[in-house]
Amino acid sequence: MSQDPSGARPTLLYHTYRLVSGLLLSFAFRKVANKLAAHGVEEIRQRERLGHATAQRPELRAKAPMIWFHGASVGESQAALTLISQLSLRLPQARFLLTSGTATSAVLAAKRLPECCQHQFAPLDAPAAVDRFLKHWRPDAGIFVDSELWPVTLATAAKHGVKLALVNARLSERSLARWRSRLPTARFVFSRFSLILTQNDRVAEELLSLGVDPQRLQAGGNLKAAAPPLPADENLIHRSQALLQGRPIWVASSTHLGEEETILDAHAQLRQRHPHLSLILVPRHPERGHDVEQLITARGLTCARRSKGEEPNSETSVYLADTLGELGSWYRLSPIVFLGGSLKPIGGHNPFEVATAGATVLTGPETFNFAESFPPMIAAGGAKQVTNTQELAQAVDGWLIQPDELDKAKNAARLFATEQAAKLEHLMELLIQGLNLEAKSD
Repeated sequence: MSQDPSGARPTLLYHTYRLVSGLLLSFAFRKVANKLAAHGVEEIRQRERLGHATAQRPELRAKAPMIWFHGASVGESQAALTLISQLSLRLPQARFLLTSGTATSAVLAAKRLPECCQHQFAPLDAPAAVDRFLKHWRPDAGIFVDSELWPVTLATAAKHGVKLALVNARLSERSLARWRSRLPTARFVFSRFSLILTQNDRVAEELLSLGVDPQRLQAGGNLKAAAPPLPADENLIHRSQALLQGRPIWVASSTHLGEEETILDAHAQLRQRHPHLSLILVPRHPERGHDVEQLITARGLTCARRSKGEEPNSETSVYLADTLGELGSWYRLSPIVFLGGSLKPIGGHNPFEVATAGATVLTGPETFNFAESFPPMIAAGGAKQVTNTQELAQAVDGWLIQPDELDKAKNAARLFATEQAAKLEHLMELLIQGLNLEAKSD
């Protein structure tokens, strides 16, 4: 067991949370197990959420570290995989464990894990589950991506001597207000980290206001900028190009409830000037496919739905790609991508995935999850912001009728992403030094 890293002590609120989480563990497990089962996760793997490992801890050389990464869902897991790939080059004897909480992130992990890494579902934030998990895996370091903070997990890991880092740190307005109303507990929880790397200076200032030790805190940039291009299916791309017969295309991806209406109305306007224009619409949650299809047909637009095995043809106005894992193909197929989660207060989605695929970005104004990325990307000419149907239609139309301007925007987007990705090397140095990982390598 290690000494407390900061002197901050657990509060009555923390002790109460720890007690209640233990009492409610069975109930919480039934809830998450049902959700995993609905996505086809087998029962033995569901029990990973109780801390029951379904894989052996790898054999390690005497000085080689076992490094644990946690990313809540798909986006965070992708960012974690980027760091794992880079750290494995610097620490070739190290072994890695990636945990996450969703079925879709597990599917991603199965496709993209390097040989040096294993995936497990994260233990629920209750003493028994966390203890069981830590006793089996015995990590030397734990790196949490983004903003999912579990007090029992963090406190128990630190007590077991696991050096912890938080990377890509960000706080929503709601979570910031919640932590500010519980400042002693906030100070205790955040002090479990030896190192905190925020997405931007604003988040760093917010964490300082919660009492985070400034010596442990740095603005590290958005880790998602350094992710490799999304995988693309060349057969799918070529097949779609053949079916669409050279028609102009734009993509609206990761759309949420209440956004498709604006997008479809814009598309209907665009079709008046560009009658052969095709929209590939990719809802963030594919299970909404039926509802989105109804929105399409209600506007008199023809639709082919990918989850039904339908394919677009010369008459298809909207191709509803209500499937998972194919964004890389759609981004390669279209030079113009509107990113959802930005017309509603959701925070926006990853513009770097679009830029590295060779497209340019349209976004709504609600991009607080990428507050450090969108303003300079827009200023560089690699993205545009729109707020309503008319502005969205005008932006797409402008690029369709001015291909030279579209090429400039695509190049600006790619250059911006490349420049941001260059910051990854500095971030790795901070992690290796802050978690003493270099000392453990051969």
